[in-house]
Amino acid sequence: MLIFGWRVEGFSIRDIARRLGRSPSTVSRELKRNGITSTCYNPYIAHMRAGKRLKRPKARKCANPRLWGIIWDKLELRWSPEQICAYLRMRFPHNQSMNPCVETIYQSIFVQAKGTLRKEIASLMRQGRTRRRPAAYSRQVRPRFKDPMVMISERPASVEDRALPGHWEGDLIIGAKGQSAVGTLVERSTRYTILLYLPNGHTAVEVQDAIIDKLADVPHSLRLSLTWDQGSELAQHRKIASELGLDVYFCDPHSPWQRGTNENTNGLLRQYMPKGTDLSLLTEADLDAIADQLNDRPRKTLNWDTPKQRLELLLRA
Repeated sequence: MLIFGWRVEGFSIRDIARRLGRSPSTVSRELKRNGITSTCYNPYIAHMRAGKRLKRPKARKCANPRLWGIIWDKLELRWSPEQICAYLRMRFPHNQSMNPCVETIYQSIFVQAKGTLRKEIASLMRQGRTRRRPAAYSRQVRPRFKDPMVMISERPASVEDRALPGHWEGDLIIGAKGQSAVGTLVERSTRYTILLYLPNGHTAVEVQDAIIDKLADVPHSLRLSLTWDQGSELAQHRKIASELGLDVYFCDPHSPWQRGTNENTNGLLRQYMPKGTDLSLLTEADLDAIADQLNDRPRKTLNWDTPKQRLELLLRA
């Protein structure tokens, strides 16, 4: 309607393009393609013509029963659309009707994924999806928490060499079916371990309260920082930092080695809490007893001192 009105008023193509924020060639193509004559443009006829052009008169390439049969056979063998595409090009090198591109195969698969066939197709797809996810989705940088994270790359270099005590690493040990958990805190220099009792679940609030309760008894000079992975249980990291007066750092995704001391300690704790154990059956006294036993165990990395001995030396100093 705008183009029609401005043309009646005598505006040039460049004037109309400027008002619409489009290229003059775009307006020119629209007038030539949908105009009644070279000088007459009707918006209703233009809309009708555009609608007709939207219709796809030719059938989809994968509607060919022979082609779809091959695609389906390969999907049942758990082949990916890319592997199917390469196979078809090698088998039918000179037959374009049997050479769909990867995107065409994907589109056909998702068109078929309806009704009772939906579950079967989902089981054959590697990601288990029967709907397209925009390619830009995986490139989006989505904040993990409401409060911005401080990444481990910003942690002072002095933490890395373990010369300065007071830097802790933390994580959760998850129990049977993910229904229970125990929190673990390990001091990087002494390897001293504290276990967090989480009887009411391992939500962010529960973990926050447990960390604050346990580390509040530790002298301020021995609580300088805490390094954790990006689990949702530490969503309240800003309050933890504020209450305890320490810095909280987060590891990069899928990088457990950045909390190597904690990962090693969790491995030792699995002697007491094997995978599949219902951790809700353990009391706080049980966890304290396990931590005491672990802290009384001599460590080669400490020249056969125990974590408790190293911590007592620091406290006396």
